[in-house]
Amino acid sequence: MDRHTYDTGIIGNCAFLAHINKNTNVDWLCWPRFDSTFIFGGLLDQKKGGAFSILPTSDYTSHQYYLENTNVLITEITAQNSSKYRITDFAPRFFEHQRYYKSLMLIRKVEPLNGSPQIVVKCEPVSDYGNIKLDVNRGSNHIQFLGGEENIRLTTNIPISYVFDEQPFVISEAKYLVMTYGEPLEAPLISTAERFLRETTQYWRTWIKHSSIATYYQPFVIRSALALKIHQFEDTGAIIAASTTSLPESPGSGRNWDYRYCWLRDTYYVLTSLNHIGHFEEMEKYFNYVTDISFNETERYQPLYGITGKKQLTEQILTDLEGYMGNQPVRIGNQAYEHIQNDIYGQVMISVLPLYTDHRFIFSERKDSVKWIEFLLKKIEHTIDEKDAGIWEFRNMANVHCYSNLFQWAGASAAEKMARTIDNKELTDKAIALKNRAAEHIESCYDPVRKVYTNSAGSANLDASTLQLIMMNYLDPASDRAKDHLIALEKELKTPNGLFYRYLYKDDFGRPKTTFLICAFWYVEALASVGRLDDAMREFENLLQYSNHLLLFSEDVDENDGSQWGNFPQAYSHVGLMNAAYRIAMKLDRPIFL
Repeated sequence: MDRHTYDTGIIGNCAFLAHINKNTNVDWLCWPRFDSTFIFGGLLDQKKGGAFSILPTSDYTSHQYYLENTNVLITEITAQNSSKYRITDFAPRFFEHQRYYKSLMLIRKVEPLNGSPQIVVKCEPVSDYGNIKLDVNRGSNHIQFLGGEENIRLTTNIPISYVFDEQPFVISEAKYLVMTYGEPLEAPLISTAERFLRETTQYWRTWIKHSSIATYYQPFVIRSALALKIHQFEDTGAIIAASTTSLPESPGSGRNWDYRYCWLRDTYYVLTSLNHIGHFEEMEKYFNYVTDISFNETERYQPLYGITGKKQLTEQILTDLEGYMGNQPVRIGNQAYEHIQNDIYGQVMISVLPLYTDHRFIFSERKDSVKWIEFLLKKIEHTIDEKDAGIWEFRNMANVHCYSNLFQWAGASAAEKMARTIDNKELTDKAIALKNRAAEHIESCYDPVRKVYTNSAGSANLDASTLQLIMMNYLDPASDRAKDHLIALEKELKTPNGLFYRYLYKDDFGRPKTTFLICAFWYVEALASVGRLDDAMREFENLLQYSNHLLLFSEDVDENDGSQWGNFPQAYSHVGLMNAAYRIAMKLDRPIFL
């Protein structure tokens, strides 16, 4: 049985993300933001999605890789006659004029490597999710595409007639294709493109050099860190789950979701991973995004928000798109914003904790500490006894979920530490009381016969999210209860090949058919936490095989054939890898190079 993988790499500059297929096509590019319409959307519809390819006139083979320690992507094409050329794709990002240059600009450099490659350039951007085919205007050295929200321009040193007519031509020297949104490139093409490539390469390599990454499977952690970085929308600090929408969790499942948003439930994991690699600036930007949402939210938090903090993310089905490999529906927006999900208050409270424990922050100068802690504690207090949709966002099922109360417990514990730091006894007492109430709910989920915590009070179902009872130190990792809980979970939810299901009971769409990758990395962390380090290392190493050719990971994996499914690459899968590798490295006492 063939294994399904996503044959794309990603490039980005913290303003936009693009997916480049091994077949040279830009399969996915949303402009001007992560959550905008696609300009190229062949990933979801090869007819209506437009195209931007650079192909030979004969059959070919392809080899794709990243320029080491960068988000600059290389695709090498070898044609039947052994002629060979290289495409270098990147989104410019570098420091200039005391700020980051991160324009809406896609640069493609094409250069011959062997023989006399004959190629055809096809460039057909679209708008409004393929409903608008753009008007094409021809200039002397550019093609302008009109009819979308802004003008799109392709500037090139390839003869315009060849591109305009999609006519084959031979390349004997480097050629450049620079696509811009809104503001066109007015500088000299070749020297500018080369400078941008040189400075973008240097930016990424410097960023990695300034990362604290342990030597344990370092190449995988480096690639995950680079992938996570370009999922941050720098303008606001938001970090999205994925840049794609409607890639199915399994074929025909209908579980096709838009993940181009920021889930507050993942705040703790994301901030933890950034802290592990020493990237304070990204942490601070993300914290500021969460803070802005918090003070704009007078009532309850939503599970997810738009990248600018937008609250209403109305879900729509685009019936005229064929979907990935024919999988429908194609959704934009996400109805989960309407759900009740009560773990997020604790998630946000924990994310604030470094302000009071990390001396890079000067908490003594904060004037809003009492207001901030009290604000979040009230939200925990109002929701601590409430049923919710849980971490997996069940659409028609509500329970008192163990995981939700775990993070309320953790949030109250964080609040207690903060209240003690600012010497506020009233807040300290309130935090302790809420921590104890949350613990009572968690204990109501304990099954003494099976020695395991179930997913919710009164339920017999097991759930991988309860692995976090160990990592969050609710259960002492050295205790028999933690070890027994882990054994019970792995016995039911772990597959023979080391993958992990979220749960195996039926939800709104039936029984899940694919495993959830971040749960497998949580399992690795739990193994390391309870002292089963050899098991943790074996399971971690096993999971690495489920990447694509560029060490990029999907959201879901089919246990039968190892196929990648779900939105891709999934930022949170990479966060899971980073956190699992860090926990193992700390147990091994491996050095971290700053």
